[in-house]
Amino acid sequence: MSDILCRREGKVGRITLQRPKALNALSHAMIAEIERAIDSWRQDNDVNFVMIEGIGERAFSAGGDIQDMYDTAARGDFEYGRRFWRDEYRLNAKIFNFPKPWVAFMQGFTMGGGVGVSCHGSHRVVCENSIVAMPECGIGLVPDVGGSLLLARAPGRMGEYLGTTGTRMGPADAIYAGFADYFAPNECWEEVKADLVETGEVGILDDRATLAPGGVLHERQREVDRHFGGETIADILRSMSAHPDKFAEAALSAITRNCPLSVACCVEIVHRARESDTIFRALREEFRFTFRSAEHGDFIEGIRAAVIDRDRRPRWRHSDIDAVSDLDVVRMLMPLGDDELRLEREGFA
Repeated sequence: MSDILCRREGKVGRITLQRPKALNALSHAMIAEIERAIDSWRQDNDVNFVMIEGIGERAFSAGGDIQDMYDTAARGDFEYGRRFWRDEYRLNAKIFNFPKPWVAFMQGFTMGGGVGVSCHGSHRVVCENSIVAMPECGIGLVPDVGGSLLLARAPGRMGEYLGTTGTRMGPADAIYAGFADYFAPNECWEEVKADLVETGEVGILDDRATLAPGGVLHERQREVDRHFGGETIADILRSMSAHPDKFAEAALSAITRNCPLSVACCVEIVHRARESDTIFRALREEFRFTFRSAEHGDFIEGIRAAVIDRDRRPRWRHSDIDAVSDLDVVRMLMPLGDDELRLEREGFA
């Protein structure tokens, strides 16, 4: 079985991620295959919409396949990762600007790269076991694949909270934060997918959706806005330290487990995304960080601790967040010159 299957069924362009043992992590080849498919479907009058899904109960897609990026970067070769991210971000922008409906079925884990091929769509479906998150700060990256724009568009300062803590969202919270649109029990998904293919009409999702159970973010909104409205991560930490309630203590614990440089840059990137509210600006800022993340940041160490050795004891470049200066943030996010990501020039807006 191949890692991915792209085909047309009736009036639907259907994409199936087929790496369940790897939680449907996106490889470079899978990203290229999706791009080729949607380029052909974009102007195809026989395709009404695109539907993307992943096989297996555990995950739609838990992220990008980082093994090759780690292996090459650990040898001092940073170009593979940079090429991977450049190609992935181009695909994310194409999905965001796709002129037809984009239906995503997001069971289990939808994180990182999985967010990039689902949450920029128009019809995003979650179920009982859906877990959506942007946990990149825990591995020396920042929320990327256009995720900074999704975070910037979340209610109030929820984006800063979700990005710096890596908080996992269940179905109701994913809908509340703007990462999903519909809840439908998983037991009816195959029937819904069959109806979508048979009818070629996305409107049937409106009839099948029900109220998502649970959810806690709405109740946290006031506390999130109170503490996460600062200009920098230092402002946020000072606010929570000054008001050490249960929420602040939990948020502080989550933030301080993550990479100090990533957390500081995450706040700045979300602010910039909110300021411009365009996918191109968001991806460009993210690429500035990821381009430098292995050579000048903590990506290699973050992957070592979380994935390779799994000791969960990363040795970050900065001892804590207080050690990250404003200049450190500027250096990671400054323009890349000839290497700058300029997707808006590629003519698919």
